[in-house]
Formats: sequence, C-alpha cells, structure tokens
Amino acid sequence: MPIAAERAQNIARVLIEALPYIRRFTGKTIVIKYGGNAMTEPHLKDGFARDLVLMKLVGVNPVIVHGGGPQIGQLLKRLGKATEFVQGMRVTDSETMDVVEMVLGGSVNKEIVNLINRHGGAAVGLTGKDGDLIRARKLLLRRDASDTTVLETDIPELIDLGHVGEVESIDAGVVDMLVSGNFIPVIAPIGVGADGFSYNINADLVAGKLAEVLHAEKLVLLTNTAGLLDSAGELIRQIDAAGVANLIQTGVIFGGMLPKIRCALDAIQAGVNAAHILDGRVEHAVLLDLFTDEGVGTLIRRR
Repeated sequence: MPIAAERAQNIARVLIEALPYIRRFTGKTIVIKYGGNAMTEPHLKDGFARDLVLMKLVGVNPVIVHGGGPQIGQLLKRLGKATEFVQGMRVTDSETMDVVEMVLGGSVNKEIVNLINRHGGAAVGLTGKDGDLIRARKLLLRRDASDTTVLETDIPELIDLGHVGEVESIDAGVVDMLVSGNFIPVIAPIGVGADGFSYNINADLVAGKLAEVLHAEKLVLLTNTAGLLDSAGELIRQIDAAGVANLIQTGVIFGGMLPKIRCALDAIQAGVNAAHILDGRVEHAVLLDLFTDEGVGTLIRRR
C-alpha cells in the first residue's frame, strides 16, 4: 500500500475509534484544570489550545481553570519580593495578592485566551470575581508539629496565610451563559470574600467545585506526572475511593498529589461521573483521554 494511502487508513481508524466517544461526550461539560508543563512548554500550549477548539467543534463543552504558581514566583523574584511557604502554600500579603491578580487574572489568563482564539476558538477569560462567580473565605491551616514558621494568628493552633482562600460557594450562571453562547470559559482561581478582599485559591479545588456545580461529565486534572502511581512507581489506570483511602493511609499518596486526589474524590462523590489525573507533559493528553480506547493517566471512580 502506498505511504499516502496507509496514512489515510490510519487517520480513518483514529476517527472511527473516536466516534463513540464523540457521541458520548457531545453536549457534556468537561472541567479541565490546566497547569504544570502543559502551560509552560510552547508546543504543549499550542497543542492544548487546538485540542480545546476541536472539542468545542464536535460538541463537547470544555471549561478551563488554570494555575500560575511558577509565573507568580518569577514576577515576585523580579520585584525583589520574598516568598514564604507554609505546608506548601504561599503566604500572601496584600502586595503579593496584587501580583497574584496581575499574573493570574492578567498575563496568564490572557495568554491562554489568545492561544485558543488564534487556533479558531472563541474563548473568554475571567476570574472568580467576575459576575460574583466564586465566593471565598479565608483559609486557615491547622498547625502541625513540623511547622517551624511562626505567624501572627488569633487562634494559636491555626495559621493565617493572608489572602489565601477556599471556595465558599460558586454561582455558575456566568459560566453557563458563556457555554450556551458557544464560548470556552477560561477561569483564574481568584475569589472574593464577604469582607470584600480578594483571595487566591488552589486551582485544583476550584476546578473540582466548579465541576460539581456545573454537573460536569468529567473533571480532568493535568499534572507533571504520568498519573497516580503505586508504591512501586507504576501507573494506576483505575482506582476507587476505597483504594485511594488506602494509598493515603499507607503514605503512597502524599505532598502535592493529596489536594488533587481529594478534590477529585469530592467531585465524583458529589455527582461528577468521572475524574481523571492526566500527564500534561504528553502532547494532546486531553484528546487521548477523551477520544481513544487506551486513554492516559488515572481514572478515579466512586467504587
């Protein structure tokens, strides 16, 4: 068979494999947390933008929540502003919060929107402050024995990180309006509290809560690992809530993977049909997950 004909046959096989998945996900909402290498490597950024455009064209409704920790750190460093972390979370005073809003709600958000639009999509960028989308409350961490940092707090056993928040509620009306208008929402995880202050919120947590209130078909969390790994370092293809609990108890799941796993579990227990942790370093990871038999990463299910 000539090379051109063989290539055409391969394309046809890919399309045939994708067809049942396109049927399954048409009209459904997929919430994607976008971060890590996928939003720093140029070829991965381009590929992700094209994937979103394709998803929208075949009737799938992607909603993006993005991070931006490295970009925030880079700007703070250029400004000569010291960064302090407690239990892996950035202590955020008023000046740091100004930088967070500038980076997340400005440069990072607009770059993602611009990439999607350049590839033929129609993206709209917003933060959780727009349309009162995300109501936040101050996050207070419980102090543990390993903490050597002493911060001012009214409650001795709790640590006040400043303008770091958690989701109190989400009003998805703005997102629903954009999705129904054939737009791709791109959301920076900044909320506003009852006190009127802005709060930086973990993007994984925002994505999980947003998936819940949108009754999303699937929550996708892009990471810099192959997915969830077992004690031997091998990829776990599928796991249920009981299996996750065991891996947490035995210390296999720890550190930065913990909030991802917990928000994924919360989402599926609240009615989201599936949660996937994908390797954002793999080109077209989202398309491979949605539209192929093999898929990539780890599927987390209720039972």
